[in-house]
Amino acid sequence: MAMVSSFLILSLLAVASVSYTSSATETVRASKRMTMDVQTTNLCEAGIQDILRSLWRPFKQQQIFSQLDSTLTGASTSNPTAALSGTVSGVGAYSSGVVGYATVPGNAYVRLVTVRAVGWIDENNNGILNSGEPSKTVDVTARFELTRSQVFDYTYFVNNYGWMDGFSQNDLIVNGDMRANGNFNFLNGSPTVNGSVFANNNDKLVPMAVGLVNSAPIKMTNTTYATWAPNNPARLSGESTAAYTARVAAYQNMMAARRRQGYNALTHGSTGSAAFEENRDFVFRSDASLVNDRPAGAIIGDSTGLKAWTRTGSSSATTSLLDSQRTREIIMPDLSDINRYIDLSTNYRDTKATFMDGSANPNYNQGSWVEVYNTSTRRYDRVSTNGVINGSVVLVGTDANPIRIHGPVTVTQDVVIKGTVAGQGTLYTGRNTHIVGGIKYASGPDFRGGSVFGTDAANEKKDFLGLAARGSVIMGNPTTFTSSYPLQYMTPVNPPTKTVGTYGRYDEDGNWIPAYDAMAIDSSGRRRYQSVVPDSTINSIAEGVNQIDAILYTNFVGGGNIGTSGGGVTINGTIISRDEAMVTWSLPIIMNYDNRIRERSVDEKPLVDLNLPRSPAMMRSTWQDRGFQYRSYSY
Repeated sequence: MAMVSSFLILSLLAVASVSYTSSATETVRASKRMTMDVQTTNLCEAGIQDILRSLWRPFKQQQIFSQLDSTLTGASTSNPTAALSGTVSGVGAYSSGVVGYATVPGNAYVRLVTVRAVGWIDENNNGILNSGEPSKTVDVTARFELTRSQVFDYTYFVNNYGWMDGFSQNDLIVNGDMRANGNFNFLNGSPTVNGSVFANNNDKLVPMAVGLVNSAPIKMTNTTYATWAPNNPARLSGESTAAYTARVAAYQNMMAARRRQGYNALTHGSTGSAAFEENRDFVFRSDASLVNDRPAGAIIGDSTGLKAWTRTGSSSATTSLLDSQRTREIIMPDLSDINRYIDLSTNYRDTKATFMDGSANPNYNQGSWVEVYNTSTRRYDRVSTNGVINGSVVLVGTDANPIRIHGPVTVTQDVVIKGTVAGQGTLYTGRNTHIVGGIKYASGPDFRGGSVFGTDAANEKKDFLGLAARGSVIMGNPTTFTSSYPLQYMTPVNPPTKTVGTYGRYDEDGNWIPAYDAMAIDSSGRRRYQSVVPDSTINSIAEGVNQIDAILYTNFVGGGNIGTSGGGVTINGTIISRDEAMVTWSLPIIMNYDNRIRERSVDEKPLVDLNLPRSPAMMRSTWQDRGFQYRSYSY
């Protein structure tokens, strides 16, 4: 009996031992399989990143689809293109290629790139996926797009160092956001900025920018902003009382109409509500906070994080950290290839059949054009041909006979412009845009009223002008420029003897791009700040620049002498440049953002879409795991 009992006990122990060993072995196998699954997934990710990086860098720099189209058209699973392979030391190998390339019907600014990557554990280290080796296949589709650039979200954007020097609280008032792709410095004074200020680290600049806002400017409270009005302009010599009173009334009305609305919870929604989310990017909200996981209101953002701040006078600012996330560079569109814009102008057709109020668009299906009034024939002459002007053009408008523009018009050399403008359009120039007098809309927008979106219907038809220069936007009469003002700010810095001016930078491939030099002579035989239009012509029409109603965009310098005739300067729109060199000869200078160019949502166009320059972007849209294989088994 004892032997039988012992045998039974030993049998039970044996069975238990075998069961445990079998269970443990299966657990080890499952754990090993899971480990290899994770490893091959990461190898696939390495292959996908390798391909996308090789495609993204030239696309980011060239900002055009030509290279992608020539390289990837026709890609398929049976004919992969742009193939790459590599290894991850101690883990395994990968091979990847583009297996799909498609356009999006009705959207010329998007390409869909499908990448397939195979990652495997290279057990025999021969660099080839052999039968039975652990492997995984992953497909990723990425969306390469030329998007409406974020640079147009700012009243002032500079791609190098941002700076404001010598302005006090009432000398410079910016009603909108400001940004630099480098440091942003307020020097020798504290202007008023009713909006956010951003800086970011930039190691492509020389010297490298650490990405700091050096000090907080003054900012109005919500109450002050709601009731603020600028000081009246000075009375002109010999101006009658009636004329001065009328001019003051027109000025104050224009200033009240052009600045963006101040936040009002009753009008724009309580904090965090759906109405608030719709309006938050189009109003000034002095007090900042995190709302629905992102900052709302006027903040300071730089490489140390995003901060709320309060400063209403000469006392120091108080700040509080909202988010420790560092700011990042915003890619500035490039206008180097003027042929892109010639094609844009030539092929443009107005696709808006009706306006928001239901009325018909009289320019529907029309192409691009610009017209000026001929005083001899007493009629308008169309000075463009199929949206293009070969050479240079002088455009002068008056209140009675404004410049008329429709759509994107390309001028292969210089534009010299001043006066009143009617219509909606953008002037692209192959060289410089010279603003030799004030520019104002015949019928400008008015942002007063109810909710921001409630004003859109009224402002949709209002005049709008974009000035985009492949060279520079030069303000004032260039024949009067001197080495001190403004040319010292338009020539390269040379520390320690010259610490103001333009900066060089490296591009994405590490190639050196020299600093802009206004004194250099270009292919036209003129200095880069001068116009190819004769000096005598410019001298005959030039006057002080006191108002600019336009979106200004320049590949190089935006600057010159403004306010030379007294009375201060008002800029209603945006200035975007690589270097900024505006010298203001009379105060105050007031800048009001025109929010009609800001996107209403991710999938909705701006209120006025005038084919302004675009920025490259890439975003993954799908990720598909096509399965893990090991020893002929699929999982």
